[in-house]
Amino acid sequence: MIEIKNLEKRFGKVQALAGTSFTARDGAITGLLGPNGAGKSTALRILCTVLRPDAGTAAVDGIDAMKDPIGVRARIGVLPHNANLYANLTTRENIAYYAALQGMDNAAGTAAVERVVDTLQIGDIADRRTKGFSQGQRIRVGLARALVHDPRTLILDEPTNGLDVMATRALRDVIRDRRDAGCCVLLSSHVMQEVAALCDRIVILSQG
Repeated sequence: MIEIKNLEKRFGKVQALAGTSFTARDGAITGLLGPNGAGKSTALRILCTVLRPDAGTAAVDGIDAMKDPIGVRARIGVLPHNANLYANLTTRENIAYYAALQGMDNAAGTAAVERVVDTLQIGDIADRRTKGFSQGQRIRVGLARALVHDPRTLILDEPTNGLDVMATRALRDVIRDRRDAGCCVLLSSHVMQEVAALCDRIVILSQG
């Protein structure tokens, strides 16, 4: 479960978040909907321990993201905007690196990598460097990386941005599978139709 309470964040004169509060439950897909610049990515970055808020709290399963960032990182899988892959590593190497960051030993990491490669159906690109991948390929690899440690909470920043119809449909299926497995899924989007088609609950964010 994700709990955001009274988050505030300012960048110079710009108030990105102004007392934002919401929850995202286990076993549900929660959509964070708002126009570009509404503060969605800022809220997610605070939740993922990348940013510190000026005020307020962000917690995952009762663990405060500011007080115990390592504990939060162990519980979340994150798909950032545009996936941010290491271009000179292969798909398997990208995923294995994140498995190692989560403390998996070689045997457990290798097994986990093969599991998500199979789940995301990316065996055909598993041994290719990710440089030059299409947006759909990048998103699938990024999602595999986010799922490698089998997190109970999944955070996705504009996951379908730039995807074609088939890639979007496949991604939705994976997200729904995680929801049906009891996971908490939080995704951001500026597209109402996308959120309405996928989410069980919608949080609207406007000007923080």
